[in-house]
Amino acid sequence: MTPNQEGGQNRGNPVYGLQRRAGKPVFISLCTFATIQSASDCRWRKIARRRFPFAKSRLKLLVLLSFVRHEPTLAGARMRLIFLGTGGYHPNERRHTASLLLPDIGLALDAGSGFFRVQSRLASDSLDVFLTHAHLDHICGLTYFLVPVLTGTVKSVRIHGTARTLKAARRHLFAAELFPVDPPYEWIPLPENGIVPIHDAVVTWIGLEHPGGCIGYRIDWPDRSMAYITDTTAPGEYGTFIQNVDVLVHECYFPDEQQDWAVRTGHSSATAVAEVARTANAGRLYLVHTDPQQSGDDPVGLEKIQAIFPNAQLAEDLQEIEF
Repeated sequence: MTPNQEGGQNRGNPVYGLQRRAGKPVFISLCTFATIQSASDCRWRKIARRRFPFAKSRLKLLVLLSFVRHEPTLAGARMRLIFLGTGGYHPNERRHTASLLLPDIGLALDAGSGFFRVQSRLASDSLDVFLTHAHLDHICGLTYFLVPVLTGTVKSVRIHGTARTLKAARRHLFAAELFPVDPPYEWIPLPENGIVPIHDAVVTWIGLEHPGGCIGYRIDWPDRSMAYITDTTAPGEYGTFIQNVDVLVHECYFPDEQQDWAVRTGHSSATAVAEVARTANAGRLYLVHTDPQQSGDDPVGLEKIQAIFPNAQLAEDLQEIEF
């Protein structure tokens, strides 16, 4: 294993500035940035130079105000990531559907059926949930979190997603005929500039090709990074977006023998995912969103994947990693 594969390293992030959203280039708005000259901490200036190399030739160096003004509360500590649901479409006896949790900072990615596990593992009194899209296997768990909110165990829940995704979830999942209580969630559309500062991190997003639409997320801290790519057909136009990420969580619904089904359904197959991770120079690869019809130890052909990208694992429900 090389140093870049071990995670927890500052691997750099070239994605700020020009991004691709569903194949269309979009410039991130610079109004959410402050000039690096306003920073009083030399260490942050060094971090900014590594993170924002694109700005050197344009507007000196830029950095998010939240990064400039606040010391990272978790600097030097290991970040925990828990796989709450690693299957796709519907649960089976082994896997619930899509949900990831960073318990120490109260951040979840997707809210499939595995989302019921958040309550007992959350180490924060607030929760930010970032949705990739509105398919039921990614949002149904939002209905499972009513009690912690009503009892005050969790003080606030903020749901982030595209305006289209949030509208679909609120209109259909929480229709009075289906769910009689409107939870006191805060629904926050993702900004057009593609950046959400949260805690000591920056969450960025990119459009993915999938029936009905989908987005992928990347989370960057000063000293580590992760990305979550699901419900899309690899390879896509998100390669630059995930470049040099420490931890890549990527869907792998089908083995290579069913590659034609991957293309037809908007999902990914084994070799294509491995090549995406290798090309992106990812540190570690965790495979999720597997076919629920296959509940065995290896539903995707892990040996072929590891032949291309050795540091790959098939994630399991309730697996906890650190990076």
